[in-house]
This record gives sequence, C-alpha cells and structure tokens, in this order.
Amino acid sequence: MGEKGLRFVGATTVHPSKVISGEILSADLVTLAPGDELPAWVLNDLRTDHAGEVGAICIYQGILKFARDQALRSFAEHHLATEQKHLSLIIGWLPPAQFSRLLPMWRIAGFLTGALPSLFGPKAVYATIEAVETFANLHYGDQIRRLATKPELNGLRKTLLDCQADELAHRNEAAVARGPTRPGVLLRAWCSMVRAGSGAAVSLIRYI
Repeated sequence: MGEKGLRFVGATTVHPSKVISGEILSADLVTLAPGDELPAWVLNDLRTDHAGEVGAICIYQGILKFARDQALRSFAEHHLATEQKHLSLIIGWLPPAQFSRLLPMWRIAGFLTGALPSLFGPKAVYATIEAVETFANLHYGDQIRRLATKPELNGLRKTLLDCQADELAHRNEAAVARGPTRPGVLLRAWCSMVRAGSGAAVSLIRYI
C-alpha cells in the first residue's frame, strides 16, 4: 500500500502535506502510482490481470514441457519472457493481499491449456494462443476504456496499454504461424472452450 496519511481530494488520493503546502491545485493534476491506494473496482480488475498473466506463464510452460518443434519452442520462450514482464508490472500495482485465492486452479488450467494442444502439433498450439490472446486483447481493452475517464490513473492505463499491445502482437504472430487454412471442427470447438473458460474465470477471480 502507499504511504500512511493519505486523504482524498475529489476522487483522488493525495498526501496531506501537498494539500497544506498548496502543491495540489486541482485533483486532475494528481496521479496514482504503483504502491498507492487504489479504488476497489480497480483492484478487482487488477486481480483478473494478475491471474491472467500467471495463467499465461503456465500456458507457455505447458507448451515447452511437451513441444519438440524448434520454431514453436522459440515462439513459446519469447512469449513466456513477455508474460513474465507483464506479471511483474501488474504485481507492482496489486498488493499481494489482493491476489486471487483461485491461483492454484488457474495455474493448472493454464498449464493444461498449453500442454494439451502441444500433443497435437504446432497448428493446434498456435490456434490456442490466438484464441487466448484474442480474449486478452478484449479484456485489457475493456479496462483501458474504463480508465480513460480517470486521469489520476493514467500511469496504470499506460501499463495496461503496453500489455495489450504485446498481447495483440502475440495474437497476430500466432495467427500468421497457424497459417491461412481454417482450423477443423474439433480445434475450433477447443478454442471456443478456451475463450469461454477464460471469461468464466475472470468473472470468478474478480471477487475471489
């Protein structure tokens, strides 16, 4: 949490010393940074982001556990490093006490989401990543739009924009690697299940 002695000016958290000294001329000029106290709805959103990045790391760990194709392994190793960076950024904003209690289940689900398609070859993996990152792009987009009206949270919005840009790049890279051929019925069903499962998990993790 941030330093003790915070108070609110309008909808913005500031230090009393700044208010007394006249440094704060407008609530719109105040910005919140990692470690400061955040509104409950923001913490709920960040809890889903944290769990999502934990799950993403486990997805790529699952891929690397079973994949033998060298191009696919390089793809997974590169994306794993990016997701680890995202997790570090989110942890900077989210106090450990706010982490989801469902993380153990989410780790298992993530690992299986990467491991299972790896048993069927690179195309199945790339299609799975495309589905996961399509969901991640939309998920971050919803939060970024909500933060657009909160100038005090521009730092967090910038963090999420950077994460979203990486997820979008991952989605596009996976789509190119998958190739132009449309996935078969079973693979499409699997990807639909992955997207639906991600949405259901986010609904739970916001509050648990």
